[in-house]
Amino acid sequence: MAFSQISNVLLASTVIPPPPNIVLILCDNLGYGDIEPFGSELHRTPHLNQLAKSGRKFTHFYSASGVCTPSRAALMTGCYPQRVDMAITDGAVLRPVSPIGLNPKEWTMAEHLQKAGYATAAFGKWHLGDQPDYLPTNQGFDYFEGIPYSDDMTPREGQNWPPLPYMINNEVVDAPVDRDQLAKRLTIS
Repeated sequence: MAFSQISNVLLASTVIPPPPNIVLILCDNLGYGDIEPFGSELHRTPHLNQLAKSGRKFTHFYSASGVCTPSRAALMTGCYPQRVDMAITDGAVLRPVSPIGLNPKEWTMAEHLQKAGYATAAFGKWHLGDQPDYLPTNQGFDYFEGIPYSDDMTPREGQNWPPLPYMINNEVVDAPVDRDQLAKRLTIS
């Protein structure tokens, strides 16, 4: 009986807790105080409030750029945009059908997480290259659903861009996507 109790104590002390879930949210054009967890009284964000309350809320951070592509590249790689060739557009963002993107040889946060046994997914706007080698599923994400670049980059006078595609993994499933339905399409009710 004593051996059984000692065995139970030893076994209980060797149980390894599961790794934490990681949800990283990157929003363009969002200021520090624009959501409730950071003090906004204008915008109601109940789901973000719950995430902040039940998880980690970081209050000190750095943005490597004021525009999408370079700041996303820095966040994904932990490197300055210049170091990963994502500032060569003179601080601008990648355009549709750009021949460049985030170099697949650079290690992304998603690849490190995969190596640690995590399942990875990206939802929303990618904006780190829309050619096959640069898409999220070639950058460490098991699953991607969203658009490859900004939703304002659509065909118009003076811009011979393709229709904005909605993608699941590397496949275009809708083009042009209904921009007014993007948030609804990407949001789980």
